[in-house]
Formats: sequence, C-alpha cells, structure tokens
Amino acid sequence: MVSPNPFSNLLRAMILLIISFCILGCATVEGALIPVEATVPGASKVDILVATTRMRATDPKQFFSGNRSPEPSFAEFLVSIPPEANRRQGEVQWPRRVPGNPATDFVTLKAEIMSRAQAMGRFHQLVRQGPQRRVLVFIHGFNNRFDDAVFRFAQIIHDAGAPVVPVLFTWPSRGRVLAYGYDQESNTYSRNALESTLGTLAADPAVGEISILAHSMGNLVALEALRQMAIRDGHIAHKIRNVLLAAPDVDVDLFRKAVLDMGKPRPAFTLFVSQDDRALAISRRVWGTVRLGAVNPEEEPYRSELEGTGITVLNLSGLRTGDSLNHSKFARSPEVVRMIGQELIKGQTLTDSRIGLGDRIIQVTTGAAAAVGTAAGLAVSAPVAIIDPQTRDTFGSYADDLGRNLSGTLAP
Repeated sequence: MVSPNPFSNLLRAMILLIISFCILGCATVEGALIPVEATVPGASKVDILVATTRMRATDPKQFFSGNRSPEPSFAEFLVSIPPEANRRQGEVQWPRRVPGNPATDFVTLKAEIMSRAQAMGRFHQLVRQGPQRRVLVFIHGFNNRFDDAVFRFAQIIHDAGAPVVPVLFTWPSRGRVLAYGYDQESNTYSRNALESTLGTLAADPAVGEISILAHSMGNLVALEALRQMAIRDGHIAHKIRNVLLAAPDVDVDLFRKAVLDMGKPRPAFTLFVSQDDRALAISRRVWGTVRLGAVNPEEEPYRSELEGTGITVLNLSGLRTGDSLNHSKFARSPEVVRMIGQELIKGQTLTDSRIGLGDRIIQVTTGAAAAVGTAAGLAVSAPVAIIDPQTRDTFGSYADDLGRNLSGTLAP
C-alpha cells in the first residue's frame, strides 16, 4: 500500500496551482523560428547571438531541444518585430501558424548555426558597429523552450530601446512546468559553459562593457559562473560591470556565500524583488528556504546585509501587471522597460542619493520602488515569465507528464 508523502502532496498542489494560471490550448507553433522570406515596412529587427548548452534538436524546425549537449553550440537569429501600430508592448506576439505574418507576428529573417570561431567573429563585428560597445548577456529562467528565449529576449531589447549587442545564453530547460528538477540541475551543468562564454566576450578588445541580466532560475547559473570565474582567475573580468538579478529563484544563503566568494572588486549588483511573487512562493514551499527574489529589503537581516555588500535593490511588490504569478513584472510593464533602457542609453546608474529610476517608476505605476545600498550600474532589465501563456503546451501534455512525474514521488 502506498503511504502518503508530504512532498508528493505539495508537488501536486504546486502543479495544479501553476496549471490554473495557464491559458489552455495556446501551444507554441512548431517551426516559429524558421525564417520567412521578407519582413514588412515599419517592422523592427533585433540581431541576437546565441550560446547554448542545449543539444541540437532532431526536428530541424526546433533548432535546439531541452536535452543537454556535451559541448556548447552557437547561432545567430535575426528577429523581425511587427510595426508599432500592431504591437502590444511587453508581449511576444506568437504566430498562429507557420510561416508567421511579419505584420502581426514575431518571425525570424535569419537563423544560422555557427562554429565558435564564426560566432566570435560575428560578435566582434557587431560590437565594433555599435555606438557604445556595450553587451547585454541574457540568461532565461525555468520552463523556457529555445524559441521562448529567443523571442522574449528580442522583445526585451526592442521595447527597452537599448543600444547593446544582445547575447543570449540559453541552458537546457525542458520548457515544461513539471521538469523543475531537471531544469535546476541543468543550471549546474551549464556553469562552465557560461563562465567560458563570459570570459571570451570580455577578452574581445572591441568590448567596452558587459552587463548580465538573469531571470528566475537563470540567476543560479549566473551566480555560479561568476563565483567560479573569481575563484579560478582571482577576480571577475573587469569588463563585466553590471549584474541584474530579476526575481531570482535562488536560496538566500547560497547567494550570500557566492557574493563573498567573488571577493572584490566585483560587478555592481542590482536585485529586483517582489514579495507578492507567487512563483517564488511556490518555490519556497518546495525547497523550504527563503528565495532571494521574494525577500523584503526593509527587514533584517536583509537590509543590513544588502547595505553592507553595496547591493542595490528595487522592491516592486506593489507593481501591477497582467502577469497572474507576479513573476514577470518588468516584461509586462513597458513603461518600466523603456525607462531602464533610457538609463543604459544615458550611461547613468541607479542610486539612492538622487531622483532616479526608482522615483520615476513610482510616478507611472502603483508600485513602490525602494533603493537599498550604494549606487549600482544599471542595464536593461525585463524578466521572462515563468509561464508565458503564448508558449505553453496543451493541457493534454500536462496531464501525461503529471501522471509520469508524480508516480515517482510516492513513497512505497
């Protein structure tokens, strides 16, 4: 007879809660990244370089799967974004059928798999063409398929209007709610590749400054790679100036230890938190530990620790967007994304000693943005949703996975 298992019951509750926020029947169209012949007048283009630890997909329409590759792969995607008259700011407009319509949908104009040498050569070319020689490395979170990550990063770059060279580091996420454990271990699997990628980018003489934006579970591999770089080389590459931790699904103690291990000097850290983040509340119940993205920076011991380490915090607990889980507030708030992009364009930093970004966020939202600690460099930030209703699988696939995964959690 199978006895009740508290963790099994918790997992059931977690899955049902997450599924309840999904819009059923909105599956991603296979082949959404296959290039179309041409775009339309008024459309925007975002050229994204990709480094990934995902394995090449057996289906060529998917390019990369959720499986782990023994060696990193590289690619370039040129994304076409619909004209502003047809755009919903903060949203990825997925095609309903393939090929997509560039007038109304996100589509690609180029999709090229590259060798490392080809990718680094193309990167050098793009950086030299850029007006400010700035690079933004984006690391997505849990439950992201490859096409999710490409289109979401393109949306972030476009809506922010930031003059950066976009580099997407995408790790092997299954793109399924029930694969949380697999995704978490894929983070650890990918830390060497991320460290190597960051080191290679920083070594390019054309690069002036690198910013890192990590979301949710992607913060784990970001912190691990930076910690590993500091231990291996004695310091973090000096061109890595800013690290933005958006809704980090990371244990607070792990974060504290990682920052200490990085030593000084280290990049300027900006932490985005929200105490009403439902996804992180679920994660806390699963792990039994406080998640960094949900701490209250006004409470001890967090306030003193953040002040002592010089980390700037934006508390967005009052910000209201269309995200049911409150886990993708920046992505769903175009005003905030644009304001942060302007900070990057002007080369300004977020500070607690002047009227800056936090004050302007208050002016345009009902949220309360509080800065804690010393000034920190700020680049563009817009986390990816833990559940993107445009890209999730159908309820049928959830039901199949539910049975398979829960069967393994019941104690004999």
